[in-house]
Amino acid sequence: MKIKLIFHYISYLQYPLMIIAIYFVLKPYFNGFENTEAILKDLNSMLVFMGLGISFSTLQDTTKTQNKMSEKIWKNPKKGKLAILSILFLTIFLLIIGLVGYFSVNDSKLKDLSIGIIILGIGLIGMLKTAVEMFENYRNDKNTTANTV
Repeated sequence: MKIKLIFHYISYLQYPLMIIAIYFVLKPYFNGFENTEAILKDLNSMLVFMGLGISFSTLQDTTKTQNKMSEKIWKNPKKGKLAILSILFLTIFLLIIGLVGYFSVNDSKLKDLSIGIIILGIGLIGMLKTAVEMFENYRNDKNTTANTV
């Protein structure tokens, strides 16, 4: 079995991790919004599991698209660049917010939340790399038969 295929199968762990993240998002709706400490803890858990899920999703085979919509984005040079820039700015924003929060806040609950934001940002770094690879594999202006021969 090829290593690439093994990593592709491991990438399917993203789905249970995202389901766990959704659980932590929905938990306050069932338990109530009175306890802010519990909500912050659940929000932090959601950020951690979402970051892990995104990290596992980056192990997928970048030569295969997941659906037609993503294929349309990566084939179009403008849409692909816009998607990459969006992921880049979101990653930088989350990392800055997480690091500033971690180093400037004294409250342990908010410091924990900052760690969750940093983990989500780290997961997005991997997603950014995967997005660049998908864009290089699929973009129409670079992958024509004239350019590959």
